[in-house]
Amino acid sequence: MIDKLNITEEIDWTTVGLYLLLVIFGWMNVFASSYNEQFTSIFNIRQNYGDQLMWILISFVMIILLFAVDHRFFNFFAYVIYGVSILLLLAVLAFGVEINNSQSWIRVFGFNFQPSEFVKMATALAIAKYLSGYNVKLWNWKSMGVITALIAVPVMLIVLQPDWGTAMVFSCFILLMYREGMPGWILALTLFVSTLFLMTLLLPGIVVITLLIVLAVVLFGLLCHKVKNALIAAIILGASFAVMHVGFPLMGLDYGSYYQLLAALVLSTVVFLILALVHKLKAVVLILLMLYGFIGFTYSVDYVFHEILKPHQQTRVNILLGKETDIRDVGYNLNQSKIAIGSGGFFGKGYLRGTQTKLDFVPEQSTDFIFCTVGEEWGFLGTMLSILLYIGLLLRILFLAERQRSTFARIYGYGVMSILFFHFAINIAMTIGLFPVIGIPLPFFSYGGSSMLVFTLLLFILVRLDSVRKIYTR
Repeated sequence: MIDKLNITEEIDWTTVGLYLLLVIFGWMNVFASSYNEQFTSIFNIRQNYGDQLMWILISFVMIILLFAVDHRFFNFFAYVIYGVSILLLLAVLAFGVEINNSQSWIRVFGFNFQPSEFVKMATALAIAKYLSGYNVKLWNWKSMGVITALIAVPVMLIVLQPDWGTAMVFSCFILLMYREGMPGWILALTLFVSTLFLMTLLLPGIVVITLLIVLAVVLFGLLCHKVKNALIAAIILGASFAVMHVGFPLMGLDYGSYYQLLAALVLSTVVFLILALVHKLKAVVLILLMLYGFIGFTYSVDYVFHEILKPHQQTRVNILLGKETDIRDVGYNLNQSKIAIGSGGFFGKGYLRGTQTKLDFVPEQSTDFIFCTVGEEWGFLGTMLSILLYIGLLLRILFLAERQRSTFARIYGYGVMSILFFHFAINIAMTIGLFPVIGIPLPFFSYGGSSMLVFTLLLFILVRLDSVRKIYTR
């Protein structure tokens, strides 16, 4: 059957066209961001634009090789590819090259390769392989455990480098899993935990704990379908806090309201458990477990923020949240990024005429902050064109994924969309101050051989699978 297909006719040329537009426009901006009048040759690999062009050409060659490979290769060897990517991450920890305070690179024949980029594609293939397997019951504890492990292993190895930005990318797979039938409560829980994370960073501890207790009381009333039960729980908690507020000073304990509230919660828990046993209220135990779990999460966030994150990383988060203002030190990159984008106006300053770009005011302007060059030289029109091209590509990928007759190809398609969407949304949000500076590239735009090659492979594996979709039956 496959021999009867004309692969050239079956290739989705719309996707190919959008890819080429993004790559060409991206290279033009890499050229502009690192242009040097002393080195005018576009093939000078000592300059970023020459090096990037070389990797673009290598990516084109890899596209041709992808179509020379049997389409079943990616399904059959998905776990092997994943295993190799994990070995590469282990090799980075042992033999890696440190760049920008992160040991994330391996030097091969004079070139630096970043395995953490490759493992994103490998993880998408492995998840698609597992979820499309025979006798896999979606979203029981076993399947959730396997998928969690497939994601957690590379995340932990990447964190050890440390590269927190790349590790965060793997959270994008929740979009894939939700499409494949993940229970809605997991997505709701994820959103709640994300909100709790921000609250922990923004609000005093006693406020966060109080809000969690109030939510627990309300949830108790909803589960029991009785307002009276919620009122009784509130009275017990209030009375316990009053006892602790008065008792702490009498016992000579010099602790503030925060610890008094925690002690009151412990005392109330004993009372709640006794009442739960007497009246057989199973909901009480469940709510208490959730409450203490969320309180523990707030402690872990506080610990990670103050004990694990480096001072400059803490400052970046605080600047984003509006808790600090710093335009000269850690906040310099973001401030210059906003100036560059804002200075472009509606039409931009003109190609190769960006002053912020020419004078190197924006650090990493050809990599993480490449969008600044677009904003300064091409203005609002250029940035909107770029965003529309990305949205067009993402929508096209969704279309390709949904029309697949192969479960493996559909799931992988959603993995491709999830990864590209995360990079696109977070990188642009990062450059305009809506997200902390975490150092992830803008697909097909940012300078970097590893990212260009892997994003190309990621996308064109899907295009390859789509080209043979007609050989499958529903």
